[in-house]
Amino acid sequence: MAKLGVMVCGHGSRSQKAVDEFAQVAEGLKAHFPDWPVDYGYLEFANPVMRDGLDNLRNAGCDRILAVPGMLFAAMHAKNDIPTVLNTYAAKHGVQVDYGRELGVDPKMLDAAADRINEAVAKANAEHGELSLHETCLVVIGRGASDPDANANVSKVARLLQEGLGFGWAEVGYSGVTFPLVEPCLDHVAKLGYKRVILFPYFLFAGVLIDRIYGFTDEAAVKYPEIDFIKAGYLNDHPKVIETFAERVREILDGENNMNCGMCKYRETVLGFEAEQGAVQESHHHHVEGQGANAPGATVENCELCDTFCTGACRLDMDQHHDHDHSHGHEHAHGHHHHDHDHAHPEYPQADHPHGPESVRKRLK
Repeated sequence: MAKLGVMVCGHGSRSQKAVDEFAQVAEGLKAHFPDWPVDYGYLEFANPVMRDGLDNLRNAGCDRILAVPGMLFAAMHAKNDIPTVLNTYAAKHGVQVDYGRELGVDPKMLDAAADRINEAVAKANAEHGELSLHETCLVVIGRGASDPDANANVSKVARLLQEGLGFGWAEVGYSGVTFPLVEPCLDHVAKLGYKRVILFPYFLFAGVLIDRIYGFTDEAAVKYPEIDFIKAGYLNDHPKVIETFAERVREILDGENNMNCGMCKYRETVLGFEAEQGAVQESHHHHVEGQGANAPGATVENCELCDTFCTGACRLDMDQHHDHDHSHGHEHAHGHHHHDHDHAHPEYPQADHPHGPESVRKRLK
């Protein structure tokens, strides 16, 4: 009988706090699987890298590894980069690596989100006076991707939270890549006439993007002093989050491990993304693998536009960050592909949207 191990696959961050928080989630999973080794690793910006976690499991005698992406929704990293690393490792070392699905839109995740929002509402009521939720606007900020299905899931989460909790209105913004970005989103919300705004970052962990989201919220509070802008906490290691991770691991064994492909731009012809159907799977995270928050002596060039470093998640012109001919512009998935050649991809079709990534570049220049 195969010896099982559990692998949690993260993106990684330049923020040491984010790296520590991810490690806490992996640690929390051990209580759900006391008989199996549990390890973790990152695509970039932090150590241990994914292959180190996989090595630990293999050295512990595991010949079947149940790997899950530490991602809220399935976009480039979950659909492409993590599978590429896992497939390569499995082929090289002759171990079976089975890949689970993302956390997704899940009742337990909504419960965790509701707790963070209710904590912020209670604090606002205590500090600023009681106010009905009917007089309050909820703003949900997602990561943002060039995958419209992942972006749409943020909107679905926002609607479920609005309707479940009873907020007067809800709006959605994104930290990067797509639109509307945080600043124009909050400018729009300020025109709606609500006395209080609860801003909730639908993020798992701390990092550069959380800091930026909260910074824009502080700026909005100064710009619109008649409105209470209240910052809710992100998800972090909420028990319901860890329960959802554990469920994703069990699904691999139960045969219910289906990633949502119904609106996947790599499988279907999705409006605006027609050129990306059938794109090959390839990863380029080797550029910054192991660099970042906890890499001794390593330095990572800081991209001012998002919490990435030439990963292809950003739809802007990133050529200034490269010393070689290697351009980025979209996410890949579904298929397996190794390459040592230059590649170029279609640009995100809404890169020039006035409330999107192009506006950030112009502002920072």
